[in-house]
Amino acid sequence: MKKRIIQIRDLVKIYNLSEEVSVQALKGISFDFHEGEFVSIMGASGSGKSTFMNILGFLDTPTSGTYILDGIDGSTLNSDQKAEIRNRKIGFVFQGFNLLSRTTALENVELPLMYRGGVPISEMTRRAKELLDLVGLSGRYLHHPNKLSGGEQQRVAIARALINNPAILLADEPTGNLDSKNTEEIMNLFTRLNKEMGISIIMVTHEPDVAEYSDRKVLFKDGQIVDDSPVVKSTKKKNLIKRKI
Repeated sequence: MKKRIIQIRDLVKIYNLSEEVSVQALKGISFDFHEGEFVSIMGASGSGKSTFMNILGFLDTPTSGTYILDGIDGSTLNSDQKAEIRNRKIGFVFQGFNLLSRTTALENVELPLMYRGGVPISEMTRRAKELLDLVGLSGRYLHHPNKLSGGEQQRVAIARALINNPAILLADEPTGNLDSKNTEEIMNLFTRLNKEMGISIIMVTHEPDVAEYSDRKVLFKDGQIVDDSPVVKSTKKKNLIKRKI
C-alpha cells in the first residue's frame, strides 16, 4: 500500500466575525491522501474548499481536529516551523502565477532554494534549469514574466513549486486564468508529472472538464465532504491524455 501523506480527522474551522456572529467553515472533515494520488477538490463558493486548502498549506489553523502531513502533526508547530514545512514539503501553484515581475524565469524558480539557504548557487541554477526543461521551457531561462504567455508563466510557477522536491503539490485553480488551449497543455503537464514522476497533487477547480484529468474527486458542500469518489474518464479524455503524455 502506498504511503499516506495526509491524514485529517474531524477537522473543524470556525471564524468568529464578532462577539455575536461566527461561521463554521468546516464541519468535522476527515480525509486521507496517499503518495502518487491526483485529487480534485470541487464545490461552490462558500463550500469550505478554500479554507480546507489553506489548512493543507499551513496558511490557516483549524479550530479543532488533527492534520498530519508526512508524519508531522500540524498542531505541534509554531509559525516559524510551519513556514519551514511550507518551504520544504509543499509546492504551491496559484491561479495568478505569483511570479516576481523583475526577475527571470530561472530566478523565479530558484527562489524557494534561496529562502531555504545552504544550497550552492551552481546547484540552484542546475536544478532550476532541469525543471524548466521538464515543463517545456528550454531556452526561456532568461525571459521575464511579461515576455511569457499565460501558459508559460504557469509552467514557470509549476517548476518553482517542484524545486524543493515537495511531498505534495497544492494547485489552486491553476487554469483559472488560461484559455482552453493553455488549460489543456497545463493539465496534460500535471498528468505527466503525476503518472510518470509520481508527484502527488491536490487541485482545487470549479471546472468539471479540468477535474476529469485527476483520478479522484472530492466534493465540498456547506463545510462538509459530500462525495469522494474515483473519476471515471470518458474514452475521449483517456485517449487525449494518453496521446499528450
